[in-house]
Amino acid sequence: MAQHPPMDVETTAAGDSESRQALVRRFARVVSLAMMILCNAIVLIGLWVSGINLDELAATPDVFNSKQDICLRLGWQPVTGAADPVPLCSEWIHLSDPSGKTHQLQRETKFRQGSDGQYYIDRAGHADYRLLILVLVVVAVIALGLVAKWYLVGWYRLRLESATSHGASLVH
Repeated sequence: MAQHPPMDVETTAAGDSESRQALVRRFARVVSLAMMILCNAIVLIGLWVSGINLDELAATPDVFNSKQDICLRLGWQPVTGAADPVPLCSEWIHLSDPSGKTHQLQRETKFRQGSDGQYYIDRAGHADYRLLILVLVVVAVIALGLVAKWYLVGWYRLRLESATSHGASLVH
């Protein structure tokens, strides 16, 4: 009969500890990958359901530039600082745009008259908080994903340790 070397309890406990740590690391990687996919899916589905157009959200208003555009139609626009509405180009073509698509002045665009007599877009009263809300939602989803990962990895670690302690008490 073959003789086995005597088992050292500390060596077995260290081996169990290392194998548990390896299992926890592997579980943490799987949970991280799952949370990346889940959190991105939540953000993308939220964008799709909300109908937010990111191109429109981050774009500046399109306005006529007399050096690069050809005006097709004038319209009377109210201007802050002027007593009467003034004629401003309301439809134009960009010379640099190969599609030839016409561009139109957006109705919500407000103008003001500068001290030099020129007309400028009035951005003072126009605050769009949709982009800020979008960023806050993305940060919240990422934070909740990190908290969920932390909770799941801790739960798994405790489960492994309790299974080991129950198994050891049953054997001895």
